[in-house]
Amino acid sequence: MLTAIIDYESGNLHSAEKAFQKMAQETGAGEVVVTDKPEVVAAADRLVLPGDGAFPACAAALTSSGCFDAMVEAVTVKARPFLGICVGMQLMAQRGHEYETTDGLGWVDGEVRKITPADPSLKVPHMGWNDLIVDRPHPVLNVIDSGAHVYFVHSYQMEVSTPAHRIAHVDYAGDVTAIVGHDTYLGLQFHPEKSADVGLQMIGNFLTWAP
Repeated sequence: MLTAIIDYESGNLHSAEKAFQKMAQETGAGEVVVTDKPEVVAAADRLVLPGDGAFPACAAALTSSGCFDAMVEAVTVKARPFLGICVGMQLMAQRGHEYETTDGLGWVDGEVRKITPADPSLKVPHMGWNDLIVDRPHPVLNVIDSGAHVYFVHSYQMEVSTPAHRIAHVDYAGDVTAIVGHDTYLGLQFHPEKSADVGLQMIGNFLTWAP
C-alpha cells in the first residue's frame, strides 16, 4: 500500500510527511512518500494534495506540474482515495475568487471566496484552533465528534453548492467550511498535521479508509 503526498512546490511538506508516516506505521497502512514523479503518483493507492498560498498560484503550479495528469487519472478514472489539505482542498472546487477568478479541479460543487465574519472584530485570516461541527458522518471522522479542536490558517473558504458535500464546518461568526467530500474525494480546510491527536486520528482514518 502506497500513499503519495504530491509535491508541486506549494508549501513546506515536512510536517505533513512526518505525520502521515507516523500514522501509516501505527495503522499498518504501508508506505508514505513525498513525490513529484508522475509514475509514483500513477502507482499510488491513495493521494494527498497539500497546499499553502494563494489559489491562483497553487492552481497554476499544480496544472503545470508533471504530476497533474497522473493525479487526475488516478483519482477520476481509477477512483483512488484523494485528500486535499488547506489550499489543496480549495483546489477541489469548481473555481476560486482569490485576486482573480480561477478554475479549480471541479471535484466538489462549490466556489472559494473570502471569509466574511458577521462580527467585524474577528480577524481574517481565520487563524488558530476552532471546534468542528459535524454535518454528516464520514469514515474520516471515526471516533471524532463535534467539539473536536483543529488548527486553521486561511482567509478563504469553500462555499459548497451541494449541501451533501459539506461534512463539517466551524463557527466564525458564520459558517466556515471545514471538511468536504463525496465518493472517493475528501478535503480538509484545516491542517491535520498541526491538529494534535485529533488531526493524527483523521490521518489514520484516511489511510485506512476503503471507499
